Amino acid sequence: MKKTIYMSDLHFDHKIWDNQLKFQKEELNFFTRRLEEIVSRWTDKDVLKNIEHFQNSFINHSNKIDELSHDINVHEDQLVARTKENPVAIDHVHFDDHSAQRDQINTQWKLYNELKDEYFNFLRKVM
Repeated sequence: MKKTIYMSDLHFDHKIWDNQLKFQKEELNFFTRRLEEIVSRWTDKDVLKNIEHFQNSFINHSNKIDELSHDINVHEDQLVARTKENPVAIDHVHFDDHSAQRDQINTQWKLYNELKDEYFNFLRKVM
């Protein structure tokens, strides 16, 4: 049996997720700038290899964030369209929970935090 929730709950999730993803994106930009500072100080091949690894990981995570943000926006647009179709009854209608989207966001958050931990460990070694 599918779980159902109110549109306001779906909208709340979207806002939270959108803010989390924007924060991650800002942090990735900050981390990238820090890598640019580090690369100018090091010539060691292992350090440079790690820098490249993090640059690639940051790009991959940034792309995933863009994809998830797009999916959230599409779902939000669908909810808005449903609201326009039935503006009076919308507060009483239940919607299918977006558990697949929630799982994707949770997975992204977990993977992002793992990358962040790995990156901070790297920084402690080279700084």
